[in-house]
Amino acid sequence: MKVEIWSDVVCPFCYIGKRRFEKALEDFPGKGKVEVVWRSFQLDPDLKFVPGQSVHEYLGKRKGSNAAEGKKMNDYMAQMAKEVGLDYDFDKAIINNTFDAHRLLHLAKKNGKQDEMKERLFAAYYTQGKNVGDLDTLVQLGEEVGLNGAEIRETMQSDTYAQEVQQDMYEAQQVGVRGVPFYVFNDKYAVSGAQPSELFREVLDKVWEEEKPQLISGEGAGFCTPDGICE
Repeated sequence: MKVEIWSDVVCPFCYIGKRRFEKALEDFPGKGKVEVVWRSFQLDPDLKFVPGQSVHEYLGKRKGSNAAEGKKMNDYMAQMAKEVGLDYDFDKAIINNTFDAHRLLHLAKKNGKQDEMKERLFAAYYTQGKNVGDLDTLVQLGEEVGLNGAEIRETMQSDTYAQEVQQDMYEAQQVGVRGVPFYVFNDKYAVSGAQPSELFREVLDKVWEEEKPQLISGEGAGFCTPDGICE
């Protein structure tokens, strides 16, 4: 079974969704035959790095408000993350463009390390205050999951995998992605949002049994839209 997941490394619901999906896989009979492919999606492709800008300020501005309101929204997300064992630290988070991080994920895929790389990028941004748009940081994170540092640096200093990132985002439009995370199972079922683990397990079972395709979404399906709104 192939599961394609469109997400951004700075999407709070995407990391939560990863944990919920992993829990659904824990005792799934076909776990060993599930291939997870991470697809690129940018919530803010035009983002420019502003030194010293907090994530609270950034979010508040995107929502037409201020840093205080941004912090309230981030505090809510941090509390939700705790429910799946994640310790978000938005006070340390550094907001930056994620295009190169997505290119790194494509390099990791080539080397059979994409899932490990995705996890490392999520943790770096959400829990460790690392700049996932910085070249040296990306080299370090890649090396930590077993990638070659020199290859990472050479890749990042070129336009390698730029087309693949753009293709992922184009395909997102084609399959109707309006927010992330967005999961596609065997080109049959689509699940939008960080759904409960029980729902992911239900879809895994249905796809395994090759039932008819349908779009599945439900209440509490947290996701982030391209205009930066997470709900």
